[in-house]
Order: sequence, then structure tokens, then C-alpha cells
Amino acid sequence: MDGLLTWLGRITGIAGALLCAIGGLARLSGSFWLGGFQAGTLLQAGSAMMTFACLCLLVLLSGRGGR
Repeated sequence: MDGLLTWLGRITGIAGALLCAIGGLARLSGSFWLGGFQAGTLLQAGSAMMTFACLCLLVLLSGRGGR
């Protein structure tokens, strides 16, 4: 369980950061839409993914991952 939470947190955090970067760069370039999604939606989804990653790693650090 600890290994699953570790990798889930890492992968989700990296994916969320990339999604935020893509949405932010699209918005800074003046584009409101990217791939059928609004740039703000991509930023919000990336933030949600990073929050989920933080919660996974918090559960792991609190010692409840394997119990």
C-alpha cells in the first residue's frame, strides 16, 4: 500500500504540474481554448491533481497507508 501511495502521489503530482504549465502557457499566449477545454479549466484540473497528490503523500507520511 505504501508503494502504491508513493507512486500514485508522484505521478499525479507531476501530471498536475504539467497540466497547470500547459494551461498557464496557453493562457499567457493569449489562447482561451486548448483542445476543447478552457485554459482556466486546465489550470483548475491541474491544481486538483496536485492536491490529490499531496493528500496521498500526507496519508503515507502519517503512517496510515499500510494499516
